[in-house]
Amino acid sequence: MGDVETQDLISDLPQSIIESILTRLPIRDAVRTSVLSTKWRYRWASVTHLVFDDKCVPMYYDKGLLEINLIKFITRALFLHQGPIHKFQLSTSYLQSCPDIDQWILFLSRTDIKELVLELGEGEWFRVPSCLFNCKKLTRLELTRCEFDPPLGFKGFLCLKSLNLYQVLVAPEAIENLISGCPLLESLSLSYFDSLVLNIRAPNLKYLCLEGEFKDICLENTPLLVAMSVAMYITDDIAEHFEQSSSCNFIKFLGGVPRLERLIGHIYFTKYLSIGDYPRRLPITYSYLKIIELYQVSFEDMKEILVVLRLITNSPNLKELQISGSSNTLAAMEAPDLDFWIEECPKDCTFEKLQIVKMTDMSGVPHEMEFIKFLLANSPVLEMMSITPCVYVMDGRLSMLIELLRFRRASAQAEILFIRD
Repeated sequence: MGDVETQDLISDLPQSIIESILTRLPIRDAVRTSVLSTKWRYRWASVTHLVFDDKCVPMYYDKGLLEINLIKFITRALFLHQGPIHKFQLSTSYLQSCPDIDQWILFLSRTDIKELVLELGEGEWFRVPSCLFNCKKLTRLELTRCEFDPPLGFKGFLCLKSLNLYQVLVAPEAIENLISGCPLLESLSLSYFDSLVLNIRAPNLKYLCLEGEFKDICLENTPLLVAMSVAMYITDDIAEHFEQSSSCNFIKFLGGVPRLERLIGHIYFTKYLSIGDYPRRLPITYSYLKIIELYQVSFEDMKEILVVLRLITNSPNLKELQISGSSNTLAAMEAPDLDFWIEECPKDCTFEKLQIVKMTDMSGVPHEMEFIKFLLANSPVLEMMSITPCVYVMDGRLSMLIELLRFRRASAQAEILFIRD
């Protein structure tokens, strides 16, 4: 038999496929492909996605040496790179206020960068250099633990579709101007902000995530919003601000989102929505809203219960509902006003699409049980309702279960799950 000529099938693949392979490798391994053969030398240098983290260099006990080697690795990779860079991501716990990051961003601002992600760890906060605002073609920007101060003449990122600011020091008016200056913005996430008053104007916004100490939030122009998640923390000064407020937070926040499909409200969300003069009827129907998750709802607060009722009764296509309680059983020992349910529940209310209900941290207080009774009696296609008692409620579990079994069900196939553990 003659010698069979060996073929290098991988090296002869089209450049687009090779780049796809290299992009999926950690950057350190992609650089190492240079030693495979002369054909592979600097093949990695044309990849358009550069993702750097602490694993790019060997781990050292000497933090200073690790930092030096990481800076050298990233600087050399950028120096040898050829062609456009569409994505640059730096996730590190070692580089905080590092002047080299300024130089890297300056370099990237000249390459038509589209995605920029800076995830910096604990330590001194990194001040974003002004050259970042020259990245005119950015479509995605994520900053963690940074100081962010747009220059006076900055008009916004006209191509930006995704903005994520996590523990970022920035003036409230700067955030509002930034959001308004991104006409194509579709996804917005603001996490760990303190005492912020925020007006959001984003006509193309679809996804919103808010977490922090918000004094006031107003969705002024978000008609396309389809999903939102909100977690609010209330300090003493915010609570005082709430007490002095008369405008309806529910209308300010949820009055202009007719296309909402999924709503997740974490701690204090329903409390926030209950602040202010509440209208008898909502001026909006949530025809697209299918999933609602509300956490730590106080069933001793009539205004919070009213928020929940108005929300679900104005959502004709609701399919899944999840609610966790935060009832104070001592406060609940007072005689409850059960006439509330006769006065406030619509007589002809029917949840035509509601299939799954999950109630967690239930204490068995009267208004919780009346709410469950209301759902069971008006949900003809309900498939499953699960109820999980609060861990601190032990003695009242049997009476909760007995009362549940007495409630009338509009759905013959509805399965009631009482989860004790």
